[in-house]
Amino acid sequence: MQFERNRMYRVKAVAEALDVSVATIYRAIEAGKLNAFKIGTGKGALRIPGDAIPAYLDDCALAASVATGGDR
Repeated sequence: MQFERNRMYRVKAVAEALDVSVATIYRAIEAGKLNAFKIGTGKGALRIPGDAIPAYLDDCALAASVATGGDR
């Protein structure tokens, strides 16, 4: 899936596009690894900017490379 840099995405849409669980995306947001915005008051709704997703994927690729001892 191509992510439009100027669009906002729901957590579920990002999870489905990356073939991971919604919990994985929430953990990445809570850990500060994936940028997201809370929209509204109270419980609100989280939205992920399209330009945050490629940066998150780059960080994941780097972490995987380091974990496996590969060079990037």
